[in-house]
Amino acid sequence: MPKRDFLSFQDVTKAEVNALFDLAARMKSGAYREKPLAGKTLGMIFAKSSTRTRVSFEVGAYRLGGHALFLSSQDIQLGRGEPICDMARVLSRMVDGIMIRTFAHADVEELAKWSTVPVINGLTDLHHPCQVLADLFTMKEHLGGYEGRRVAWIGDGNNMANSWLDAAALLGFEVRIACPEGYEPSREIFERASGATKVLITEEPEEAVEGADVVNTDVWASMGHEAEAEERKMAFKGYVVDAELMKLAKPSAIFLHCLPAHRGEEVTNEVIEGPQSRVFDEAENRLHAQNALLATLMV
Repeated sequence: MPKRDFLSFQDVTKAEVNALFDLAARMKSGAYREKPLAGKTLGMIFAKSSTRTRVSFEVGAYRLGGHALFLSSQDIQLGRGEPICDMARVLSRMVDGIMIRTFAHADVEELAKWSTVPVINGLTDLHHPCQVLADLFTMKEHLGGYEGRRVAWIGDGNNMANSWLDAAALLGFEVRIACPEGYEPSREIFERASGATKVLITEEPEEAVEGADVVNTDVWASMGHEAEAEERKMAFKGYVVDAELMKLAKPSAIFLHCLPAHRGEEVTNEVIEGPQSRVFDEAENRLHAQNALLATLMV
């Protein structure tokens, strides 16, 4: 059976995503007790720091009977210039799957090209599919599903916005992105999504949030953009998710944030701690959604 990778939502079908969520729900409820990773090892390459990605994959591999091996790019030869093609072929002979969290998406594609074991994208500057997978699972839990729903994204058109667009095109829901000029998501990804579902880019947060089922945001300066923090604070000044903005969404709407959050910047404390917030369910669901992914890809 050929190996399968998960680098973006283009690597899966709608039926496969739904099957993942059915499995994730069984895992979360405790109904799933199998150990499909028994005797197997997940190699985890980190070029970027992490809390949720590292803990969820490490705990997940353990719960499924396997072992997760933390590989900081500063501690392995990749950090000293070893070609990705060499590292991929070496690791493929020693581990049963690879998760990588890094900067350039091209590096993950190169890794997957040369690896003979499944590769999972734990985050790149272009995509963050594992987080959006967990967010969609959270939508399914709290809203009953995602088909026909409207997701509002407020702020930077970053890797999260790109993955939301890809997921919307695959699963059939609407995405409205509010961002300042110059901070739009990938034009290629937006145009691809626009051919499959309803998508909108606006500079007005109110237009994006109007009638939304989900209101979503992220920090204004993601990892790798710290030097632009002050400039971005000025650009995103009007892109704060507060109680007034949330009132424009449906009364049943939920608030999501991939965390960590800068409270008082992109979201107020009142919203993130409010009754519509599902950010901690969302964080927990990284574990369950990814466990379903590991159990599917690493068998």
